[in-house]
Amino acid sequence: MYRVALTTPDDFDGWRAAARRLAMHGIDPADVVWQVEDDGGDLFGGGENLPPDRKDAAFSVPRAFVDLAEKAILHRDPERFALLYALLCRVRARAGAMEDKADPLLRRVDVLAKAVRRDMHKMRAFVRFREMADGDGERFVAWFEPEHHIVRANAGFFMRRFASMRWSILTPDISIHWDGEALTQGPGAQRGDAPDGDPVEDVWKGYYAAIFNPARLKTGAMMSEMPKKYWRNLPEAALIPDLIAGAQAREAAMIATAPLPVKAAAKRPGNAAAAWAALRDEAMRCTRCPLHRDATQTVFGEGPIDAPLVFIGEQPGDQEDMAGRPFVGPAGQLFDRALAQAGVDRSRAYVTNAVKHFKFERRGKRRLHQSPDAGEIEACRWWLGQEIDLIRPRIIVAMGASAARGMLGKAVTIGRVRGAPIALANGAEAWVTVHPSYLLRLPDEERRIEEQARFVEDLRVVGERLRALAGG
Repeated sequence: MYRVALTTPDDFDGWRAAARRLAMHGIDPADVVWQVEDDGGDLFGGGENLPPDRKDAAFSVPRAFVDLAEKAILHRDPERFALLYALLCRVRARAGAMEDKADPLLRRVDVLAKAVRRDMHKMRAFVRFREMADGDGERFVAWFEPEHHIVRANAGFFMRRFASMRWSILTPDISIHWDGEALTQGPGAQRGDAPDGDPVEDVWKGYYAAIFNPARLKTGAMMSEMPKKYWRNLPEAALIPDLIAGAQAREAAMIATAPLPVKAAAKRPGNAAAAWAALRDEAMRCTRCPLHRDATQTVFGEGPIDAPLVFIGEQPGDQEDMAGRPFVGPAGQLFDRALAQAGVDRSRAYVTNAVKHFKFERRGKRRLHQSPDAGEIEACRWWLGQEIDLIRPRIIVAMGASAARGMLGKAVTIGRVRGAPIALANGAEAWVTVHPSYLLRLPDEERRIEEQARFVEDLRVVGERLRALAGG
């Protein structure tokens, strides 16, 4: 029987060194007893020393195992060391063991790791520092009661987040202290060792009460995310019972005084144009993503508010950014010609973009177009959704991959979905084709002529489909 004594309950490095040595000698998990030095141990157990280290028998394990072990070892389950060693032996013996989600051992260890991650998140969310004075000036002290051995593992987060503060976090097991340069630790503390409050708490309570939204209150979800065990450490928790009690009355008052949403306002006679104008004005102040910082202005959609057909481009170009209107540059001119060849009346269509600000890279005096990323497209989907809800078209045509993603909410391959209708939840039909700028970038003239003809054919099919839906 082999006995391994680790220095601390979260001694991952010690466990890893011992586990590696045991595994290299093929020691069965049942023949190993794991304990923490401070825990005492079995007075009658005895045990052998670890087998010698074998430099010639090094081995590697998947990174996924290391990540899982680093978290699971912080759990308070006394069997965690033995479980991890058993899993290590299984990973060594069987390729792909970390992908076998049905394995009871892997599932049990994963449950431990998930509980640790949740506890680390709770600590980051619910630690509240209170100011107090010591011999060196101001120090901020917090009390927290973790469920697992997460304090040392979580220290880096607080060092980065509060790098310029002098702070201490006291817990029943250990305490950690930061002086702005170095982290030290000390023994566990008691709740009474931390201050009860400070003047900043009144400000914090006022902020919390101001941002509390009764219309979004879900008591069950709140209790799950903020269990009552943490309330006594949170200054804002004292407000929660009264805020919950008054939520229904506050929600009713909000509904009574709130303006109608765009979609509801548009249903009132004569309100569609006003609702669209209000939406556009609000979009002009959009700061949902960083693109607004460098662009000249928001380029909103334009066209009839009752248009049966909507075209979505990817984003404004250089000329659109300067003019504040969509599809006025070279790609827009090609688009106009293609619509005319396909027999589609642009004056009866609404044109917009999936992203409302110009994204570019500056090269001297030139601004070169850059494709928007997924986050920028997602940030702008709110505006696009509002436009669609307001106009309620029968057909929506997305031109380009970014436009398709903005319309469908997911990435699609144009070649796979091109030329066929896609039913949308709002009852409209979606069609996908290329963006006119793609045609301008084709270097081969013969290929460009071929692809332009195909683009015109896509528009012609859409026009025929629109007429069919209209019954004419």
